[in-house]
Order: sequence, then structure tokens, then C-alpha cells
Amino acid sequence: MTSRGHLQPWIALIGLFAMVALPLDSADPTLTLPRAGVLGWSVLVATALAIVAAIRAEQSGIAGVLLAIAAHLGAFVALHLLPTVAGHPGSGYLALVLTSWLLAWALVSELSAVPRPKGFDGLLLRLLVPFLFGLWLLILWEIVVVVLKVPSVLIPPPSAIGARIATSIPTLAADFRQTFLKAVIAGYAIGCGTGFLVAIIVDRIPFLQRGLLPIGNLVSALPIVGIAPIMVMWFGFDWPSKAAVVVVSTFFPMLVNTVTGLAAAQPMSRDLMRTYAANYWQTLFKLRLPEAMPFIFNALKINSTLALIAAIVAEFFGTPIVGMGFRISTEVGRMNIDMVWAEIAVAALAGSVFYGVVALIERAATFWHPSFRT
Repeated sequence: MTSRGHLQPWIALIGLFAMVALPLDSADPTLTLPRAGVLGWSVLVATALAIVAAIRAEQSGIAGVLLAIAAHLGAFVALHLLPTVAGHPGSGYLALVLTSWLLAWALVSELSAVPRPKGFDGLLLRLLVPFLFGLWLLILWEIVVVVLKVPSVLIPPPSAIGARIATSIPTLAADFRQTFLKAVIAGYAIGCGTGFLVAIIVDRIPFLQRGLLPIGNLVSALPIVGIAPIMVMWFGFDWPSKAAVVVVSTFFPMLVNTVTGLAAAQPMSRDLMRTYAANYWQTLFKLRLPEAMPFIFNALKINSTLALIAAIVAEFFGTPIVGMGFRISTEVGRMNIDMVWAEIAVAALAGSVFYGVVALIERAATFWHPSFRT
């Protein structure tokens, strides 16, 4: 039995309880009879759709559509009622939220079990599952924060963060340009590039592997909070000092992964290149670098997020009055936590897109690798 099959009885049971309990919920004095009737029928429809999905389980397309309608109908009703139940949710409302969440869980399980076709349809399916998962994290975040009346100084609801993003686009754009387009991109390119070139030198001159790699390991172990003030003193308060911190943070992962990848070529393949009288550089470009590509792209993906973290932390220790790290540190002091979360959201989105771009380039460059031939 699939995971969705295990959920079907619980979805139906909790949904039926919500249908009965929500109209009778006395904890909400604003829940008038007409509204209660509408909500009760809404939950009834959601439950009926879940049962129909269970009956038509052998037709995954129909089941997926019905689960999507049922889950998001329940979420719409729960969010619509949210202002009236803040601080005093009744059992019917909690049952409604739980029913909708279980329906969403069943939907994601259904989509995850679908074979991924090639082409654009497969890409949409790969993006749909994490999108739905993230969407429901935001829905549950909104419901929990509002229902429990969590102070906004601790954690604001996603709606407040979205409103702050909508009203602060010029500020967020300026911070994004300063931190990401200048410090992160420049430091990432220099750090990864120098790490790759030094790895080639280390591979070409073996005694450097014993002397240079431990030094690189020492540099990588230095804390960012210790490096950043020094780099500010050396390169000034503008973005070059933040790019220098990114260079230090991204250099060693690229160096180690490239050295490891260059050593991954099979001895039999190396012997074959020797029989062809290939020199070091011919062997490097025609055999060892292609074999090392998965390791190199692994370092590039690690550094894509590490570079953004390093740049933001470095901005805590001296920067012009612009930048993601500067904005986070100053807005925390002003208790504008929604602006802090807005900067975090922009940084997370930028880092995810950057990682995704590197992953797409990896797929195009290493399409021959077994991990991409499934």
C-alpha cells in the first residue's frame, strides 16, 4: 500500500469531524450560522474529493487533480477564517487545518511516485513537488504564528514579510546589487578560479600536495568573523573587502575537490593514454579533467551558497550604508524584524537560483555521467 493509501482513512475521518465540529465550534463568537454552513459544506466537499481520490486511486492523474483541489480548498477556508480564530482556535478549525495538510501530504506523495518523463513535462514535475512543499510550509507558518499570537519581534507571519518586500523593493534591489552582483560574483569567480588553477599546479608538482594542502586547510578553518575585519582594513569598506572574504571561503573547497577529481581517473585509462604516447597535458585535458568534472561541479555548488553566506557575514564588520548584511544588522537593532526576514528571503531566493544555475550547467556539461542517465 502506498503512503497515500495509509493516509486515506485518516483524511476521511478527520475531515468528517471538521465538517461536524466547525459549525458548532463555540470558541469563535464571530462564526455566524451562514458562515458556519459555508465552511461546513466546504470541508464536506474536501472530504468527498479525498474519498473519490481514494476510489480512483488507480488513475493517478485524476487522483492528483482531486487531491490538489481538496487540499487547497481546505487551505483557502483555513486562511479565510484565520483572523477570527487568532488566539482561540476551536477543535473544528484545527481539524480543518489537519485535514488540508494531510491532503497536501497525499498530493506530494502522489506526485513523487509519478515517473518523471523527459523534456519540459519532466522539468515541470521536478519543480512542482518542491514548490508545493514550500507553499505548504508558508501556509502552516502563517497559521501557527497567527493562531498562537507569536510576537512579530520573534517571528513575523509570511504575509507581513511579503508586505514588507512589496514596499521595500528599491532598498532590497540596492542591497542585492551591492552584496550579490558585486561581492559574491567577483569573490566566487576569483576563489573558484584560483582554487582550480592551484589544484592543477599541485597535481603537476606532487611535493606541493604535502606542503600546500595543509596550508589551504588551515586557511579554510579560519573563522569568517576573524577574517572580515582584517579584509576591511586591507581593502576598505566597500565590496572588494567582502569579495576577498568570499575568495578565502571558496578557495579551499575548489582546491580539494579538484585535486580529488584529478586522481579519480582509472589506472587502466591512464595506461591506455601512455600507450598512445600522450604527454601530461594531453592526458589532463582528454582524460583526467573530464573524469574530474563531477568533483569540480560539486565544489561549485557548495561554493554557490557558501559565497553568499560569507559576503553577508562580512558586511557585519564594516560596509557602506547598503548591502544585505548591513541591512540585517541595522534592522535588528531597530527591531524591524519583518525587514530582516525580507532580506533573508531575498538572500535565500538568490542562493537557490544561483545553485540551480550551476546545477543546470553541470547537467549540460556532464550529461554522460551515470547519475544523469536515469
